[in-house]
Amino acid sequence: MSIIFHCEHCGRKIEAQDKVSGKWGKCPSCHNKIYVPALNDNERLKLSPLDKNEEQKEKQLMDETHKLTESILQERDIPEETGSTNEPAEPAPAEMSEEDLTNNIISYLRNMADSRLAEAEIKLKTITTHGSEAKGILDDIAVSEMLDAELADIPPQVLAGLIRKLRNKIN
Repeated sequence: MSIIFHCEHCGRKIEAQDKVSGKWGKCPSCHNKIYVPALNDNERLKLSPLDKNEEQKEKQLMDETHKLTESILQERDIPEETGSTNEPAEPAPAEMSEEDLTNNIISYLRNMADSRLAEAEIKLKTITTHGSEAKGILDDIAVSEMLDAELADIPPQVLAGLIRKLRNKIN
């Protein structure tokens, strides 16, 4: 019969022969000094009693975690239903001159090139509301020989990629 116990240092399960019970040895895993418990046939290792309060607290926390997880998983962005009123589903885009829209597009491209994504996202919201007009301006920038001074230092391949991605976002 062998003695089975766990190393008090690394927690590895150790199986030792009866002849080493009650002696000191080395853990085969962490090589720390360990005591091999002595067991008689009538003697058993006794487990410490469970703390009922700790067990209840743990169960309560697990239940609360489960409920919160379920709640988060069930959350959805449900669009508000548009009733039978004559209101449009989305507000109409604010009036913007072609020059202002061009400046917004240039600013967006500059922000993207400089990795200022939060600022670019703000500009993107304005640009996407002016769909076809914004696409026309993007096409003009893409084929232009003379780039705006703000975009001149962006490599042509990078600028072309940014324009293409912005055009796809407008669709």
